[in-house]
Amino acid sequence: MTAETSLPYQERFFPARDGLMLHARDYGPATAAAGQVPIVCLAGLSRNARDFHAFAGAITGDLGRRVVALDYRGRGRSAMDDNKANYSLAVECADVETALEALGIESAIFVGTSRGGLILHLLAAVAPHRLKGVVLNDIGPVIEPRGLQEIATYLNRRQAPADWAEAAAILQATHGTAFPALTQADWAEMARAIYVERDGAIVADFDPAIARQLLDLDLTGPLPDLWAQFDALRPFPMLAIRGEHSSLLSPETFAAMAMRHPNLTALTARGQGHAPLLHTPDELAAVKDFLLRV
Repeated sequence: MTAETSLPYQERFFPARDGLMLHARDYGPATAAAGQVPIVCLAGLSRNARDFHAFAGAITGDLGRRVVALDYRGRGRSAMDDNKANYSLAVECADVETALEALGIESAIFVGTSRGGLILHLLAAVAPHRLKGVVLNDIGPVIEPRGLQEIATYLNRRQAPADWAEAAAILQATHGTAFPALTQADWAEMARAIYVERDGAIVADFDPAIARQLLDLDLTGPLPDLWAQFDALRPFPMLAIRGEHSSLLSPETFAAMAMRHPNLTALTARGQGHAPLLHTPDELAAVKDFLLRV
């Protein structure tokens, strides 16, 4: 499948609390059927709403659900921030609350990939009334330093592909070992989600300052955990997905999450690493089943 099919969505722009302009894609019906809440998708550290394009199309097309995918500040079509310190979980969590208010969403089922899942740990503590259910995609309360180091390394490599075929090839060369399940079409689709054409060049679609922040982290030992924040997610049904080859979320943490949460469904994404694509067949089927149960 291609990254940008004719799936209908609306572009939504709205100001953050500090006035910075934010963006979201809004798929499906604006008015939910009785008893249905929207699905709000939160991407990874450097990623954007385009990551969820095929996923949103499947959920709106097959289930008739509204799906909203957000661009954090400095990513996608949201504005870059002159104050680079605002690229933080706390500010981005506040931006999510602003987005909900701007889009008329009282509560939602949230899908959080990587950093998006960390934001949900905070949102559960500060605004639990917003959550009806949670999908955590390859993220948990313990982050493995090796996985974060890998992310820091490839995000700061700043490769400049000459064309879209080379963009897909770079991604496959970087991540292919962890993602043997992906096809050539998947890599081409991922390239269109990660990169953007700007001034005649194909560039990564995020503020480079976001990647540079990772270089300042001490990754020589364990990172602070978020078990206390994870416990704030216990009241909400949860689907937790781990990539089989993930270096960010360990099997031990994944198992501990299932033991600690009373209503958690766990799925291992076979043949995928960090972070699994959600529109692949097994993962999409699991999310659909979860949505029908929540």
